[in-house]
Amino acid sequence: MKHWQIAQVAWNRFDPARLDAGLIPLVKAAAMVEKNGVDYALYLNRVFQDDPDFRQAADNWAVEEVQHGDALGRWAMLADPGWSFDDAFERYRNGYRIDVNADASIRGSRTGELIARCMVETGTSSYYTALGEATEEPVLKEICRLIAADEYRHFKLFYDHMKRYLARERLSFPQRLRVAAGRIGESEDDELAYAYHCGNEPEGAAYDHERCIAGYMGRAMGYYRYRHIERGMGMVFKSIGLTPRGRLAGLAAQGAWRLLRWRHGRYQQWLARSDATKGKLAARSPAAA
Repeated sequence: MKHWQIAQVAWNRFDPARLDAGLIPLVKAAAMVEKNGVDYALYLNRVFQDDPDFRQAADNWAVEEVQHGDALGRWAMLADPGWSFDDAFERYRNGYRIDVNADASIRGSRTGELIARCMVETGTSSYYTALGEATEEPVLKEICRLIAADEYRHFKLFYDHMKRYLARERLSFPQRLRVAAGRIGESEDDELAYAYHCGNEPEGAAYDHERCIAGYMGRAMGYYRYRHIERGMGMVFKSIGLTPRGRLAGLAAQGAWRLLRWRHGRYQQWLARSDATKGKLAARSPAAA
């Protein structure tokens, strides 16, 4: 059951004068990834085909994910009236698909699958909290607050089911850590990069993963603050069976924060080099002459 409805959002409070242009490309990309939740529900239903309770929970989760996408897409069309969410999402669906016909989890176990889902919800809860705190636009702030709260509830949903399966499958700590680290590393795969491409680059433009992930991460990472990483690390620790608060969690958060700042700097440098190259090419073109 949804905890809120799109119609409840105060759309009439939208204020174009308070837009942050750097957020618009991120919202467009996020809208498509969120709306694609139906495919993930199909995949989870196959993996947990003999668990009706979890399958119902996964279906309910997908309904909320799709609503996230629709709300973000609607906001993006207010922020950029010439942009069509439906058209961009159709491009995304035509070019990016997950395997919904898997007979078993790609993580090697159901416990591993649920740990991976906890990592995703940890990331999205932290991300929308960061965006909501960064924006001054009232409607986006409200949407991000609502989505972040949903994502935290989703984390708890997958965490509770994970504990149930962990009691049966008894994954070792190294196995749990490996799944968590692997899923975190997948945050820079084609899912987000291709969504950024479809949402922000003209139709017909060739997709380039390096360019698109730099475009996305080079913007997104700049909105995080240490408190978001610290909270997220606590959720990661909880998922893999470690104490979410304490010296070890604090050290891990500090390390993660330094890594994020370093990677953000690298992406910023890539974007700067790319812009410089485009500028040189434009200056040499016949049109510029």
